[in-house]
Amino acid sequence: MIDLALDIATWILLLAGGLMLLITGLGLLRLPDLYTRIHAGGMADTLATAFIFFGMALQSGFTLVTAKLLMIVIFIFFTSPTASYALAQASFVAGLKPKLDGFEDEDA
Repeated sequence: MIDLALDIATWILLLAGGLMLLITGLGLLRLPDLYTRIHAGGMADTLATAFIFFGMALQSGFTLVTAKLLMIVIFIFFTSPTASYALAQASFVAGLKPKLDGFEDEDA
């Protein structure tokens, strides 16, 4: 009975991670500029990776493999948003301005 619940929880986490990756891909294709694409890619990709790795950790049980998977999740949790920020900052410094369609200041 516990094995069935573990398998169900694993599949839910793996499917949620896969769905988040599909949403990320759709966002990368449909969003208008670099900055919104960076946001879609960086935020959803981090969550999707966490879902998938937690699902794999459930299947591996309490072993060294689980510890390694959790260390990878922690590494990605810190590096993915940092890399997204660095890419956005470098793009802005290089002169790429965000699209502001529909967000112009009406007082100007």
